[in-house]
Amino acid sequence: MIKSTSVPVRKITTEDMRYYLSEYQKLNNCGKVTVDNVRRNISSFFSWLEEENHILKSPMKRIHKIKTNQQVKDIITDEDIERLRDKCSCKRDLAIVDLLYSTGIRVGELVNLNIADIDFEAREGVVFGKGGKERKVYFDAKAKLHLQAYIEERNDNNPALFVTLDSPHDRLKISGVEIRMRELGRSINLMRIHPHKFRRTMATRAIDKGMPIEQVQRILGHSQIDTTMQYAMVNQSNVKTSHQRFIA
Repeated sequence: MIKSTSVPVRKITTEDMRYYLSEYQKLNNCGKVTVDNVRRNISSFFSWLEEENHILKSPMKRIHKIKTNQQVKDIITDEDIERLRDKCSCKRDLAIVDLLYSTGIRVGELVNLNIADIDFEAREGVVFGKGGKERKVYFDAKAKLHLQAYIEERNDNNPALFVTLDSPHDRLKISGVEIRMRELGRSINLMRIHPHKFRRTMATRAIDKGMPIEQVQRILGHSQIDTTMQYAMVNQSNVKTSHQRFIA
């Protein structure tokens, strides 16, 4: 954005930014969602400049969120979760599936976990989310048993919770988890299985079962509740069931 304009940052106006976003969309031939992501990132940058007194007022304040069509994204069904578990050929992958499914943690948080971060007695773990924010996540009994079984069979000294299957057993990387989940999905003819889908599934299940949205927000580590709502787009059948329960 800075490279595309000859105007000093302190003198950039709202009209300059509207023109930039319009040209960005034309040049990159991208949709409204992409442009709104760019708008949000630039807005954060100018808000920081304003807070640090580098500028008097952010030129992005009068540029509002770009309205986009909200699509209800699909989640992993209970049946598919069981099929994924059945296809796991090692205790590590089974533990990863259950931990992703029960905690809703980000894949980056998963690979950064150490064994010492896990409290098996309380069935909870400490993760560091975006911006280094620390929070607790909670897992179910099934995840606990599979994690313990995986750790017990390991013979390496790596402090990481998840390591590669082959020697020298390095800490597992994000790409490693993504590739393995994709392979598991394809093995049962599910083409779009990725770590983030487990996160969305957990959020949707929690809200469908009555967990307050504010608590789901805390579990997922979102600073804005709007973000949580995007993850947990409830389906129409659940809306109908709730109406019959509370209204009809």
